[in-house]
Amino acid sequence: MDIEQIRTFLSVAANGSFQEAANRLYVTQSTVSMRIQRLEEYLRVPLFVRNRSGAHLTQQGRRFLKHAKSMLLTLEQAKHDIGLPSRFRASITVGARIALWETMLPRWIGEIRTSLPDVSLRCDIGFEDDLMRRLIEGTVDIGMMYAPQHSPGLKVEHLFDETLVLLTTRPNDPWPGDDYIYVDWGPEFYAQHSGFYPDMERPAQVVNIGWLGIQLILSNGGSCFLPIRMAESFVWARRLHRVPCSPEFKLPSYMAYPLDTDSAVLTQVLGNLRRLATVERQTRYS
Repeated sequence: MDIEQIRTFLSVAANGSFQEAANRLYVTQSTVSMRIQRLEEYLRVPLFVRNRSGAHLTQQGRRFLKHAKSMLLTLEQAKHDIGLPSRFRASITVGARIALWETMLPRWIGEIRTSLPDVSLRCDIGFEDDLMRRLIEGTVDIGMMYAPQHSPGLKVEHLFDETLVLLTTRPNDPWPGDDYIYVDWGPEFYAQHSGFYPDMERPAQVVNIGWLGIQLILSNGGSCFLPIRMAESFVWARRLHRVPCSPEFKLPSYMAYPLDTDSAVLTQVLGNLRRLATVERQTRYS
């Protein structure tokens, strides 16, 4: 049994497919099959049930899952720790949606670095599927996102609510216009948006991140829903304007992390994030 077999097992478990695991790992499907077969031979149990709908963990596979995550996390942590300069006692990897990195998380990371100067931090950007997969695989310690999936072995915890507002570059034009951009903020936003605008046709432009929505409307004119936190500087500069009588939508943000961690450093970082989220809620809604 080697680390690539463990990594492959976790990727198949996270994606429910040998082919998707192969795509994620940049290897062939036959390589994935061979690694899983050798792992099953070593453990002397079947780990997956394969059928047309994909690959699903057997009872033995579910039992092995927590051990596999622990083994990979230990190996990854060992690799990081060995490579760390002596002034650092540990390292933590934080992954988050790009919108959460806008203004807020850099400030939070700065405060964590100040309170824990002997901890090395790696910061990544990702979408929910990728972040959840990496949490399962053990290559991300904390994931922050808008629409997490619940997974065995992971704890999902509410951080705070974003306030999405409708902003435009043309405050005197009637709304909606052909330049409205729908930003896909996830299923909760879709439900709220559809409920408030039940007769709206699909807009001509759809984007999957708010940063891209901002760039497009600033460059070409138009409107879209954005977290007021992201847009405040543009509103103050009068480059963006609230659309009159438009609704505000709430978008919950969450953090996810392993349930079975015994890392004192991770516990400290989680505590810092909870405290900073509390400050954020009190600042926004006081």
